[in-house]
Amino acid sequence: MIPAQVDYVRPADIGEALRILQDREGEAKVLAGGYSLIPLLKLRLAQPGILVDIAKLGMDGVSEDDDWLRIGARTTHRAFHEHPIVVDHYPMLRSVAGGIGDPQVRNWGTIGGSVAHADPSADWPAVLIALGATLVLRSADGERTVPARDFFLDSFETAIEPTEILTEVRLQRPSHGSGGAYQKLERRAGDFSTVGVAAAVQLAGDGTISKSGVAATAVAPSPFAATHAERVLDGQQPSEELYRRAGEGAAAQSDPATDAHGPAEYKRAMVVEMTIRALRSAVERAQQS
Repeated sequence: MIPAQVDYVRPADIGEALRILQDREGEAKVLAGGYSLIPLLKLRLAQPGILVDIAKLGMDGVSEDDDWLRIGARTTHRAFHEHPIVVDHYPMLRSVAGGIGDPQVRNWGTIGGSVAHADPSADWPAVLIALGATLVLRSADGERTVPARDFFLDSFETAIEPTEILTEVRLQRPSHGSGGAYQKLERRAGDFSTVGVAAAVQLAGDGTISKSGVAATAVAPSPFAATHAERVLDGQQPSEELYRRAGEGAAAQSDPATDAHGPAEYKRAMVVEMTIRALRSAVERAQQS
């Protein structure tokens, strides 16, 4: 199909972009890389009155300070995957970026665009929830932050207000004894997840799990924190049996749909398996950090 007629602007700075969003509240859509939005426009599943192209606004790049890893919302998956900071210190995040789509998608698609689009089968949302990320939103009235756990509200629905732009993703820098991993079941390399689970752990001096984060994608209307799994893990000594019980907790919170990718019962079983694999890898990385 051909997209419906739409106004198009490419603001010179973020102030101009925010004024346009305010003036055209409710009918404007932000365009970043376009790999999520453009297919919806072509199918007329999205019909905004105006596209606000943020290509000139910067908001890309990766940096660290004393406490945070900061990811500009317009950072492409490829740029993130190849950034020296990520290569040297963030193996979990690097593997996620390298598994997004195909080379063309990774070259043009942005991390912020994927997060803001909030596809219920996307990889980044579950990873950010498990890692306790913070999303930075900006409007003409100022800046606010939203924890990833409160950001994803439903399928393709987030906490972003119509007059706001997602400008940055912040993650706490990993400390000694921490590790994370993401495991997904996919039909072909680079596909959206059939089942995806992200896990992060912090190990205490005695080897027990002092803190954990577990999140799942593609098995509910939106990605979710598997709090049942986290309660199973916290304070316990890592073991295969513990990972299985955590996986069963995550599966109990899931609400998968039967579709062309498989029946709901199969997907729940795969939540258990992906949780086991993610926790096993996360603990191994934590023990080596």
